[in-house]
Amino acid sequence: MKLPIYSRQQLALRNGQDREEIWVAYQKNIYDVSASRLWRKGQHYEHWAGQDLTEELTDAPHTGKVFEKFEVIGRLV
Repeated sequence: MKLPIYSRQQLALRNGQDREEIWVAYQKNIYDVSASRLWRKGQHYEHWAGQDLTEELTDAPHTGKVFEKFEVIGRLV
C-alpha cells in the first residue's frame, strides 16, 4: 500500500491544537497518536506533536519501538 506524502507544514497542523488529529513523525513515517492518552493536547512530556521526533528520541528513555503500536498514516518529505 502506498502511503500519502505530507510536508512538515502539513504535519505541523496535526499538533492537537489546530486540528483534532495528533500526529508525530519518526524516521520519515508519520504516526497517528490521537488515541493515546499520553499525547493529550498534543504534548507528551517535553515532546510536541506535529513535528519530526527522530532527533529528540535519542534523549528519550525508550526506543523507536514505542511507535510500533501506532498506525503509520503517511510519509514525511
